[in-house]
Amino acid sequence: MIVLGLTGSIGMGKSTAARMLQAMGAPVCDSDAVVHGLLGRGGRAVSAIDAAFPGVVIDGAVSRPALGAAVFRDADALKRLEAILHPMVQAAQRDFLARAARRGAKIAVLDIPLLFETHGERRVDATIVVSAPFAVQRARVLARPGMTAEKFAGILARQMPDAEKRQRADYVVPTGAGRLVTRRALQGIVRDVERRPGRHWPPRGYQPGQIHHA
Repeated sequence: MIVLGLTGSIGMGKSTAARMLQAMGAPVCDSDAVVHGLLGRGGRAVSAIDAAFPGVVIDGAVSRPALGAAVFRDADALKRLEAILHPMVQAAQRDFLARAARRGAKIAVLDIPLLFETHGERRVDATIVVSAPFAVQRARVLARPGMTAEKFAGILARQMPDAEKRQRADYVVPTGAGRLVTRRALQGIVRDVERRPGRHWPPRGYQPGQIHHA
């Protein structure tokens, strides 16, 4: 099974690309959705985040606005949060890949917003970066409810520059020229990677839900 890492900066069209890959038959693990589950009522990360960031848990779930305010422009707080969440997310990703392999998937996709920032490229066979011109990216992001230019700038400051992501990527998919162009680029990638040797899942010694700490 080939494992692809899909990434891209905010507003670059990663979610659209993920849906297109799913439509092509590739199962996709949405890391943002995994985080939502971890932070929701009964989520595995709630108690640890409550201890690390008092006051952000409301009615048994982590308040994302409160948590965002607690780590905004605070590098040390963000590192504490990542130390809690990243191992749990990676465990969920391994479980996803094992299930995909058992179902006989030829390609599986890990949708990881901070793939290069967290060295996630080491855990996949190839990486895909979605990219659009800055003007397109900015317009998309500022159209989101509650988004401001200040918030957008803060998010960009925490993400690797788009130019560096494109340089590191195995494949770059344009998302600013219409969905047809994006879909054709993804179809070409799928055809290409299907000819590659892939990783074996589950790996030796794998146990469902296992968390590996860096």
